[in-house]
Amino acid sequence: MEFKQLKNIVEAALLAADHPLTIDQILRLFEDDEQQPAKDDIRKAITELQEECAERGCELKKIASGFRYQTRVDIQPWVSKLRAEKPPRYSRAFMETLSLIVYRQPITRAEIEDVRGVSVSSSIFKVLLEREWVKIVGHKEVPGRPAMYGTTKKFLDYFNLNTLNELPSLAEIKDLDKVHPELEFDEVEQNAPVQLEVIEGGAETRH
Repeated sequence: MEFKQLKNIVEAALLAADHPLTIDQILRLFEDDEQQPAKDDIRKAITELQEECAERGCELKKIASGFRYQTRVDIQPWVSKLRAEKPPRYSRAFMETLSLIVYRQPITRAEIEDVRGVSVSSSIFKVLLEREWVKIVGHKEVPGRPAMYGTTKKFLDYFNLNTLNELPSLAEIKDLDKVHPELEFDEVEQNAPVQLEVIEGGAETRH
């Protein structure tokens, strides 16, 4: 197979897929071919496709679950107007709870409440678990063996990250409202229930 054709197939697969694709997943597209491309060929094709996006409104981004096409961050304010849904709105309590899980994982609910100084609404944990942004990663060996929470690949994908190392340090975060521009806060008390008005994907993906 000529490299140009291989690159076209990789590009089409990434555009058609409804989820990010890993190199192994892309490689499986060629299982029935007599001459299967090597992983290095797939990587080369992806690299060239990424370079070709340099001057475009979309980019080929590597996130935790694989590679996907998506709109560039600086283009999103215009593209987001195509959405029928309103942007997601979460309470400050929700974002503070999520931030503590992200930066101090694994962490228990009691430890989160100890840092915040107030109890955490059960609805916050319900939304985090339902959206699969966090999961129970174990139980702390103390009386009661409370659950310990950590983040998931879906969390990384939503926030357009490949690894947690790409997050800014806590010292760099001066304003919690700016952790992610699409997550607006409700002007509510810290323990008010989080609104269940959410959308899929922190970045606009192309299909």
